[in-house]
Amino acid sequence: MLKDGLLYLGNAGDLHVNMMYSQMNRHGLIAGASGTGKTTTLRVIAESLSENGVPTFIADVKGDLSGMIMPGDKEAIQGRLDSMGVENFECRAFPVHFFDVYRKWGHPIRSVLQDMDTVLLSRILDLTDAQRGVLNIIFRIAEEMELDIIDLKDLQAMTRYVGDHSKELTVQYGNVSKQSVGAIQRKLLELETQKGDLLFGMPALNIDDLLDVQGGYGIMNILECEELFQHPMTYSTFLLWLLDKLYREMPEAGDLDKPKIVFFFDEAHLLFDNASRQLLEKIEQIIKLVRSKGVGIFFITQAPTDIPDSVLAQLSNRIQHALRAYTPAEQKKVKTAAEAFRQNPDLNTMEVITTMKTGYALVSVLDEFGAPTIVQETKILPPMSMMAVAPEDRRMRAWQTDSIYGKYEKDIDPDSAYEQMDDIYASEEEAKEQEKLEQQRAKEEAREAARKEKEGDWAGRLAKKARTKAETELINAGVRSAKKWLKKLLK
Repeated sequence: MLKDGLLYLGNAGDLHVNMMYSQMNRHGLIAGASGTGKTTTLRVIAESLSENGVPTFIADVKGDLSGMIMPGDKEAIQGRLDSMGVENFECRAFPVHFFDVYRKWGHPIRSVLQDMDTVLLSRILDLTDAQRGVLNIIFRIAEEMELDIIDLKDLQAMTRYVGDHSKELTVQYGNVSKQSVGAIQRKLLELETQKGDLLFGMPALNIDDLLDVQGGYGIMNILECEELFQHPMTYSTFLLWLLDKLYREMPEAGDLDKPKIVFFFDEAHLLFDNASRQLLEKIEQIIKLVRSKGVGIFFITQAPTDIPDSVLAQLSNRIQHALRAYTPAEQKKVKTAAEAFRQNPDLNTMEVITTMKTGYALVSVLDEFGAPTIVQETKILPPMSMMAVAPEDRRMRAWQTDSIYGKYEKDIDPDSAYEQMDDIYASEEEAKEQEKLEQQRAKEEAREAARKEKEGDWAGRLAKKARTKAETELINAGVRSAKKWLKKLLK
């Protein structure tokens, strides 16, 4: 809801709690136990951004955000509005682009495989460091062979090729073990079985379609994740790929009055579960640098402790819903969450965090100077859109009548590694046959030369023998002549 050019989030007593659009690319955290109101808070922020012409990208894990295409029930929330002194509140629908990797409820969303960082792809495939090294070699060889790896079958074809040539490739690129190649092939097959091949291909997502503004309202790009979420590592890494794509492809923006897009990453703890050092470094780099492109990120999770300190330190806008503290481990989480705020002398944060009702949150955001405000117990504003799943026919109509329908629906399969691999193998077989023929020809020529040399040696020996006989006969004739002459002389 627009209020004095600020994002009106809720009330702390008589105080209006606002977020500043100019500080939203400093990122944020929405935390709290299940059922405490995190999704409602997300809705309120996303709706206000849309009203102010800022697009959003939202991962819909539970499937309950589709109601944003329909206006809410004013009567159902009137009591809350009255208790907050809110007037002129208008329930309304918002423009939405629905996306769905599995193509049931929205536009396909794809990546070109060779454009995905191998650190991210290795996480999706759950590869070891050694296997990731071989994966890097596979992409390197494809590049040198001028072969495009667009989709999963391209990568499967290149992996097979490298496996078939592992012995000679090891000499040039280092150890390309058949065990690692076999492991990658198995992981690719497993991903294909999970319909992961739908993640890759063409046409790839154009980020300009995420930055659309219609009638002054920023588009809400909602990724249907109910099925994708069944594969947590794929879900979290694919979202990180999208953030990486925004970072790589968007121009530098500097300081802005409002962000170009805000990204909501639900169930964010999955991104960090069993993350390698290289992946954590990648995440930290993206979060740190993407804000200079005008991109804000909100992580949604249960507790701040779900997120590494190095990442948490970059989340400046904090919204903490209630946490439960039944066990020592949970009590430790509560203490950590309470101490993360700039303290309010009039508020016992440690106590409030465990007793807040649903729809309330502890809020500390950045002020106009970039400093965190003191924490306030805030009653969150209700959303303007419908707080339920939209009927199926309305969802389908919203998808099939939006401004980008038809752009991504049809697969494009270009001439890439998979299509060219048969010709490559045929060419190599032909080269092998030619090499065999040349080797055979060389052997025959060698045999012929040896034969001629042998014949030449025999003729030479015969000539030598003839010469020796002739010379002997000549000498003998000379001796006989000399004897005759000597006899005549003696007479």
